[in-house]
Amino acid sequence: MYQQFIYQPILQTLLWFYQVTGHNLGIAIILLTLLVRGVLIPFTLPQLKSAKKMASLKPELDALKKKHGSDPKLFQQKQLEFYKAHGVNPAAGCLPFIAQFVVLIALYQVFMHTLGGNGMGDINSTFLLWDLKNKDTTYILPILAGLLQLVTSMALLPAIENQPEKRPGTKEQKQDVAEMATSMQQQMVFMMPIMTVIFSLQFPSGLALYWVITTAFSLTQQLVVSGPGGLLVYLKKIRKLINK
Repeated sequence: MYQQFIYQPILQTLLWFYQVTGHNLGIAIILLTLLVRGVLIPFTLPQLKSAKKMASLKPELDALKKKHGSDPKLFQQKQLEFYKAHGVNPAAGCLPFIAQFVVLIALYQVFMHTLGGNGMGDINSTFLLWDLKNKDTTYILPILAGLLQLVTSMALLPAIENQPEKRPGTKEQKQDVAEMATSMQQQMVFMMPIMTVIFSLQFPSGLALYWVITTAFSLTQQLVVSGPGGLLVYLKKIRKLINK
């Protein structure tokens, strides 16, 4: 089923783009990436809108936690009532995420299959400065992919850097699951770009090109739907460091 309805259609579409663009694999990869991300918009938009709404409700959730945080069971009950009253389902993004993940894995496999040759005959893999079948020796695509991932990660965290610091000795010092998730998100802001650069250096540059395009698409979607979010906070911090 996976091969028939996901993998093969994506592979055949890539080959079709390759033919109609005059055997230009780079343009074919860009077009296929944009097409797939466009098809996934009905899945990604609800996620982004839900995340935006959750971010706007965070001050009220923090107040709720401050009031009932000492009783985890009561807090959980009040939290569920709060979500229901505001029409928010925290788990709503799970199914769309799984759908996106499956399709993007198939896209990755198609690119690896094509870039590896695998009995597909001679493919013109030259695109601008790169041989898309080989690693990027210019380091341009991996660095660009990493920078785009960094900006995207910052934009995805609208309120984290604005949270007040906790004072030692208070009851709130003890982290719950939500706080641990927040801490992990803050770390991933910088970990994801680093991992993106490392992986992009290890794989064919065609895959790095795909990562640049898909991350640029994600960033554009995030900015249009939810705005710059935490990106503004980080930019202010950078300006302060520069002006010192």
